[in-house]
Amino acid sequence: MEIVIAVLYTVVVIVALLLIGLVLIQQSKTGGFGSTFGGVGESVFGAQAVNHLSKLTVILTTVFFILSLLLAAISGQRAEENRKVKAMNNELTVDAEAVKVENKSNSAEVEKKIEEEPAVPAKKQAE
Repeated sequence: MEIVIAVLYTVVVIVALLLIGLVLIQQSKTGGFGSTFGGVGESVFGAQAVNHLSKLTVILTTVFFILSLLLAAISGQRAEENRKVKAMNNELTVDAEAVKVENKSNSAEVEKKIEEEPAVPAKKQAE
């Protein structure tokens, strides 16, 4: 599971970097950063690049959100499992402490009984 989560985080980072690049090279209505370098989006990718870059941006944004939701769901599930494990450990610890206290009280009672009972000679025990 750890490997899957690491791969998903890596893909999310790569998609985020691609989105940043795509948004920066697109020419906005007012010029923007894309036109700063002489319309890099159009001159490098062709006249129809704006439509393709917009579609690619929408696709990558969708992938980014889906992966983010998936990672959030996995993290929530793992947190719930961790809470359950901690609760079980606490219960076991409480049970173990109760057993220790019970054993101590039982051993104290046995010691009292031994002290209260008179010593019986070995011959009488055999009879």
